[in-house]
Amino acid sequence: MKKIAIVTGARRGIGLAIAKKLLSDGYTVVLCATAAPEEVKDLLAELNRQGEADYVRADISVPEDREALLDHALEKFGRIDVLVNNAGVACKVRLNILETTPESFERLMRINCEGTFFMCQGAANRMIACQKRGFPQYTPRIVNISSISAYTSSTSRGEYCISKAGISMITKLFADELAQYGIPVFEVRPGIIATDMTAGVHEKYEKMIAEGVTPIRRFGQPEDVANCVSAACSGLLDFGTGTVLNADGGFHIRRL
Repeated sequence: MKKIAIVTGARRGIGLAIAKKLLSDGYTVVLCATAAPEEVKDLLAELNRQGEADYVRADISVPEDREALLDHALEKFGRIDVLVNNAGVACKVRLNILETTPESFERLMRINCEGTFFMCQGAANRMIACQKRGFPQYTPRIVNISSISAYTSSTSRGEYCISKAGISMITKLFADELAQYGIPVFEVRPGIIATDMTAGVHEKYEKMIAEGVTPIRRFGQPEDVANCVSAACSGLLDFGTGTVLNADGGFHIRRL
């Protein structure tokens, strides 16, 4: 039976690159985003030329949408082998922490942190149920996409940093709890990646990269993150549950 992967926030950027990589790895991929199905019709047709892809419109900050997404994958394909929690948002307006608003803070926590936590919970319970059904060669995994902002201070978008730090702890908690079931959980930390999210500050980051903020002096590409997800899903890292995979050009080295 073919393995099934769910990738949230998969319409474009990092999420789309992850979906394409998992398709090339042989997974059937269920993509999730907030766009209407007719808006992704052409994209889905393109992906289905590479493998088997499906699409569900869902907002991971909405409990009913989370449940509908997970139930759809399970009912249509009979199993969930991989969950990649990629969906997330940046601040609508960058404000200093002395000025930012409760509305902005709550939005980021609701989508980035709460959404990721309960997607992990919902997928984990379904994965455990699938294990009890005795599927052959069933080795489910969860991969959470965080950011170097999980440990890097950016006082103009503090709520974003806090939400990503939360994803790091979510990964640790579920890696701990799910170890008894043999379900590894990993965190992938992208660095400065060329996506729509960084387009508005491209020149700033380009200058920082040229000056050596990362040992590898180029923008990261969505495919760099997708390759780390593929590695986490390969089975080769399972004994290292809770491991962080840095897709950041070496930023984490923190050199002097």
